[in-house]
This record gives sequence, C-alpha cells and structure tokens, in this order.
Amino acid sequence: MKKIAFILGMLTLAACSSTRFVDSWKNREITAFEPQKLLVIGMTENLTARKIFEEELKEQFIKRGINAYESSVAIDQSFTASKRSEEEIDAMKEKLLQEGFDAVVITAIVGIDDKRAYSSGYYTFGYNWYRFGRYYYRFQNVYYTPDYYSDYKVYHVETSIYSIKEDVDKSLIWVGTFNIVDPVNITSTVNDYVERIIAQLVRENLIAKL
Repeated sequence: MKKIAFILGMLTLAACSSTRFVDSWKNREITAFEPQKLLVIGMTENLTARKIFEEELKEQFIKRGINAYESSVAIDQSFTASKRSEEEIDAMKEKLLQEGFDAVVITAIVGIDDKRAYSSGYYTFGYNWYRFGRYYYRFQNVYYTPDYYSDYKVYHVETSIYSIKEDVDKSLIWVGTFNIVDPVNITSTVNDYVERIIAQLVRENLIAKL
C-alpha cells in the first residue's frame, strides 16, 4: 500500500508539471511592438535547451510576421561562456545595431526553489479520526516512510523584451515572470513555456493572434 501511495503521489505531481504565469509589466508608452529585426536570446549554459527554446520562440514570432532570429546568428557562443563587463555588452549591442537588429527578447532563470510534496495516496475521512490510537498508528508513516514525500523544484523564469534603438528610460517594452514547476523533459517544458509567453503577449496586444 505504501508503494502504491508513493506512485500515485508521483503521478499527481507529474500531472501538475507546467508553466504558470505570475505577473507582467508593459511599457504604456509603447503603442505597438513592430520590430524590424528581433533577436531571441535564452540565457542558459545548457546548449541543447537554449537551441530548442530559441528555435521554438523564433518560429512563433515568425508565424506572426515578426522577423526573428536565434542568438547564434549574431552572438558568438564564446561570448556567453563567461561573465562580461558592461563595456563588452555595450559593444555587443552596437554590433547588433550595425547588423540591423532593433529589438531583443531575452529569457533567464532568475531563481530556483526546492519544494517538498506530501502524498498519502489514500486520504479518507472515517473512523480513524475518532480514535487517537488508530490515527497515530496510521499517520506515523508520514514521519517514518520517506516515500511519502516527493522533492521537486520550481524555476522562476523571466522573459523581457527590449528596444535597443530607444533611449535607456524607454528601452524596456515588456517583462513577464513565470514559474516552471518540476520540469522533466526539455522539449515539452520549452513548448509549454513558449506557449505561455506567446499567449500573454497576445493577451496584452503586443503581438497578433493567429
């Protein structure tokens, strides 16, 4: 029974794995987001995840008539391999401007929380609640059986859109924060996250609905 309870708990947790919208901010001075050339950047050391993410988000922008590119076409991989100074980043921005880019959408993990879920798998209200002995006997498993707990992570992810042609005070167009709960598969997690980003941008009238 304990093994079954643990399996049920894990299945429940896996079923809840998803991207959840938290909050967003939109520059009210921007009436329309119509970049001529948009660069998509995924800030992660996992090159596979970065490639999958940038390709998927780029394709979603292209479908909506936005000329979008992955970061690899404009930023050398060695640039993101180590921390850069503000001067180096400014030089990179100037290079992007020279290549015709006028906007950047950048995504980064800004925090990670470790969480623990409790799953008994067979919670019922009945006679066990009326007798202290039976209650104690049954639910002592919570303390002495590690399988009753499932550890998972919540990733706090932020996606921001900048106009690199505008002055500093007006350069931020939009920023959205999302929580990714217990990601398992890169492709499915990326697809879910990109879907949520696009849905929110459509909802806030920044990009067109298909």
